[in-house]
Amino acid sequence: MSTIKKIGVIGAGQMGSGIAHVCAQAGYEVVISDISTEILQKSVAAISKNMDRQVQKGKLTEADKTAAIARISTGSDLSVFHDADLVVEAATENEALKREIFKKLVPNLKPEALIATNTSSISITRLAASTDRPSKFMGMHFMNPVPVMQLVELIRGIATDEATFNAISELTANIGKTAAVAEDFPAFIVNRILLPMINEAVYTLYEGVGGVQAIDTALKLGANHPMGPLELADFIGLDTCLAVMQVLYEGLADSKYRPCPLLVKYVEAGWVGRKVGRGFYDYSKNPPVPTR
Repeated sequence: MSTIKKIGVIGAGQMGSGIAHVCAQAGYEVVISDISTEILQKSVAAISKNMDRQVQKGKLTEADKTAAIARISTGSDLSVFHDADLVVEAATENEALKREIFKKLVPNLKPEALIATNTSSISITRLAASTDRPSKFMGMHFMNPVPVMQLVELIRGIATDEATFNAISELTANIGKTAAVAEDFPAFIVNRILLPMINEAVYTLYEGVGGVQAIDTALKLGANHPMGPLELADFIGLDTCLAVMQVLYEGLADSKYRPCPLLVKYVEAGWVGRKVGRGFYDYSKNPPVPTR
């Protein structure tokens, strides 16, 4: 496993928990940090539950699951990363928040520790500049849900050195993922293509071309997508979708990336998708029903 033996994860939400899951399962020691002890407890419980599904499907043995869970520790203070070889930040897609986290993180790291960010759209170079080690910093964008999705986008900032890139490339292979190397442009590869499609689907709804069900059915059956674009937006989180579109719109200065006003309204209303029970679908119903 090269120079990386112990991995820190900042953020115990869905992405952070997923990253911790795959790293622990691959044999790495993992420590997760979040401001809430309750969220940390829920994170470990969710990882255990997801590993139970893998055991039931024959993809993991009970002994391997027990060993993987034993490799995970938690803490609500960034000092838990004092001996980490790599720390992966998986906080909300907000640049100011991420920069503040990095400023607080670096005094708690050993000099040789690497830092990666799971940002799905924000400039790696800018984020790296908020640390004391831009050469040891890069993007490591996992897809959601992490234990299921094979891809990790690897993004170098302008200062990322070759040793850092090689170490994180090796880690990506060791945890069973496939790397796609992207340049440091707004939203990288996946979201540069995916989010404008979702935004266009919201425009299609906004302009009355079709309803939620019709739009999702059309893309599932007409383009063979496993999920319709509005269903996928709810899964990602409409707040995250909007944040990525804003990064694209501001970073590339092209009107084709203007966020749909309906997407903005839903986020302002707090209707941000599955995680709150309402977005383009109402998840209080079984099965979920379209809200428009």
